[in-house]
Amino acid sequence: MRYANARDIFPEDILKIIQQYVDGEYIYIHKKEKNKMVWGELTQSKEELLIRNDRIYEDYLSGISLQSLLERYYLSPKTIQRIIS
Repeated sequence: MRYANARDIFPEDILKIIQQYVDGEYIYIHKKEKNKMVWGELTQSKEELLIRNDRIYEDYLSGISLQSLLERYYLSPKTIQRIIS
């Protein structure tokens, strides 16, 4: 996310109205619902985590101990437990 100067975006009359509510503060204007993207939509992160979690679960089912999973995947015990449950 980057900041933009309101003077560069809003017409003067709109800017004056906004300044009645927020003067000199940072505000966040969220995207319209139709423009929102799902987490991981632009990168492969979501898919990579699903693959990793599947591997962890398969390793667990094959008998690999919780301690070995912690050391192999560098995750917290709580994260490993969440994945295998």
